[in-house]
Amino acid sequence: MTARLLPFCADPVRPAPPTPITITVDGAAASGVAGQSLAGVILASGALGLRRTSASGRARGVLCGIGICYDCVVEVNGQRDVRACQRRAVDGDVITTQHDPLPGGDTG
Repeated sequence: MTARLLPFCADPVRPAPPTPITITVDGAAASGVAGQSLAGVILASGALGLRRTSASGRARGVLCGIGICYDCVVEVNGQRDVRACQRRAVDGDVITTQHDPLPGGDTG
């Protein structure tokens, strides 16, 4: 799936041509353009789940899109708990989805 972007030549603001980037999400390449959030690149690649809940292991994705809910936290280049909706994607970023089981191994 490709990103759904207005072609830059049709944009009335007349921005510069987009700069393509590629990030890796759980070992798979995802393409986007410079300036997109991590969440935007990941969603455009067709993935919806960014982390799994501790109690039941249910998938969570982008809920609020403005950094309030923390449902989109991912690991970026080894740094945990990064809100994907708040961080711009950089070419070469390595993203790992998160799942932290409850202490004691009880998953619900």
